[in-house]
Amino acid sequence: MRLIKFTTLFFLAITSVINAQNSKFTLADFHTYNTDLNDEVMKHFNRLSAGEKVAQLIMPAIGAYGQTEATIDQLVKDKKIGGILLLNGTKTEFTTWVKKYNSWNMEMGTLPYLYSADAEASLVNRKIKNSTPVAKANTLKTIKEVTEVATTISKDLNEIGINYNFAPVVDMSPNKTVGWRSFGHEPDSVIPWSDAFIQETQKHNIIATAKHFPGHGYVEGDTHKKLVYIKGEMKEVKNYPTLIENGVVSIMIAHIAVENETSFSTNGMPASISKEIVTDLLRDSLQFEGLIVTDAMNMLGVSTIPGSNVKAIDAGVDILLMPLNAAKAHSEILEKYINNEAFKAKVDESCKRIIRAKLCTEGDLFPN
Repeated sequence: MRLIKFTTLFFLAITSVINAQNSKFTLADFHTYNTDLNDEVMKHFNRLSAGEKVAQLIMPAIGAYGQTEATIDQLVKDKKIGGILLLNGTKTEFTTWVKKYNSWNMEMGTLPYLYSADAEASLVNRKIKNSTPVAKANTLKTIKEVTEVATTISKDLNEIGINYNFAPVVDMSPNKTVGWRSFGHEPDSVIPWSDAFIQETQKHNIIATAKHFPGHGYVEGDTHKKLVYIKGEMKEVKNYPTLIENGVVSIMIAHIAVENETSFSTNGMPASISKEIVTDLLRDSLQFEGLIVTDAMNMLGVSTIPGSNVKAIDAGVDILLMPLNAAKAHSEILEKYINNEAFKAKVDESCKRIIRAKLCTEGDLFPN
């Protein structure tokens, strides 16, 4: 793994250890070359069946607008998922689910889950009812305020057991769908303030997520309702190199098509299923080595495309978020995993990356 700056690493190591006393590893270890961590990843990877490896890449949602508890229960018992998005519910409800599924996984000897939430400053109090009130992102005026908000949110997530925050929004503000959820419309505020939110979140041993790559701020339309386009220059890509250099662990890919004359054109397809965006741009050009997660796969910007679940993984995505049917997605991906060596290699690398993140956040819940 690429080394991040020593000063950032040292700061993260000291602070995150405080928040993860029972784990051998913390998020400060994720982007480092750590032989002990590497060995642990391989130990647990080699124990998994093909179906369990594929399952690590699938993350449905539970709660309002997600799947029913009965559906999630069955997916857990069948070992077909590797994480759960806690979507629209109460703090008590979410805490109960985390404890329940942790207990089930420990009884079954399966890997712990990544539990995610849309705990952005502008959404958290609606998404997690009874969470501590915070100011919306577009009303914050200083980095100090951003850090304080990230601290408050992270403490609530730690109490619930959520280890993966789909925040911050690093899009510029002109687009009305995401604008009020970001820190503004100037790189001078969006980049350092997003970085401050990320660093504070990851200090609490919670994975932070920069979104929505390659940029939702200057497009017209809402990807929940249709496929939208970046036409010409991808202006917001420049928001990401600093965040990558400073160790952000996750980036979310939007269902946005890119229409220009560069090698990164998506040919009318959303970025989330485009090798040109996921692998060629984000992995290879920007050298991002963390978790790549799709935006919700039930959004109309991608859900009407045949085979989109497999296409997203084939493009280089690690985590498939909210597929319309998680069991069907598992079956589709497993079939290609068994029959296509190149695809199998991609799934295996994603699986190892996910196990690494889990060891850094939930190491004390791993089977012996």
